[in-house]
Amino acid sequence: MQVLVRSDHHIEASLDFMTTIGKRVEEKIKRFEDHLTRVEVHLSDEHAHKGGTLDKRCLIEARSKGREPVLVSHNADHLEKAIEGAISKLSTVLERDLSKIRTH
Repeated sequence: MQVLVRSDHHIEASLDFMTTIGKRVEEKIKRFEDHLTRVEVHLSDEHAHKGGTLDKRCLIEARSKGREPVLVSHNADHLEKAIEGAISKLSTVLERDLSKIRTH
C-alpha cells in the first residue's frame, strides 16, 4: 500500500511533516493494507490567507483492489484536527466496507 501526502500552496508543510502524516495514516489503516493499493491525502486551506473557521481540510482517497475508491474529508479550524477527523472517518468507512466483503 502506497501512501501519498500532498498539500496546496497555502499549506506550509515540510517533508518531515508530510512523512509523519503518511505514517499516521498507515498506522491507523494498517489492518486494511491487503485490500488497498494506494491512499492519497490532500491537505488544503480553503480560505487561504483570509482566515476563518473550519477552513482547513483533509481529503483522503483510498483506492481498493477491484472496488471503487473511497473518499472522506474533514474540515476543522486547525490542520491537525482536520487530519485526525479524516483518518477516523476513513477507518470507519473501510471497516464497514470490509465487513461487507467478509459477509459475501
